Amino acid sequence: MTQQAPARDRVEKTDAEWRAQLSDLAYKVTRKHGTERAFTHDDFPAGPGRFHCICCDAVLFDKGQKFDSGTGWPSFWAPVEGAPVGETVDRSFFMRRTEVHCTRCDAHLGHVFPDGPPPTGLRYCMNGVALRFEPAA
Repeated sequence: MTQQAPARDRVEKTDAEWRAQLSDLAYKVTRKHGTERAFTHDDFPAGPGRFHCICCDAVLFDKGQKFDSGTGWPSFWAPVEGAPVGETVDRSFFMRRTEVHCTRCDAHLGHVFPDGPPPTGLRYCMNGVALRFEPAA
């Protein structure tokens, strides 16, 4: 399910530009496919709102789709409809997982697993450092 955003919507920057924009950890996670340690990212504020890609500001997830998976990473049962969320096969660490990325800027966000709650049964396990929460107005 890998789709690229239309060329007019793509966000492309040099490695130096990404490094200047992002914290060291956000750069490692989003640009180098790293993972933040579990339970190290502060939870996001209470109340309604949306989660944006830290790299390109695309809207990815809604607070109403978030649930506590007990894994130590922000988890969602689905992205926002129409969100630029793509998937690729990740064969690192001798495993086969489904990587989740932003198709607008190619940021690595996390992984999706088939052990989530209804209605989708999916768990989008995201790196908190890859997301920016914006409270609803």
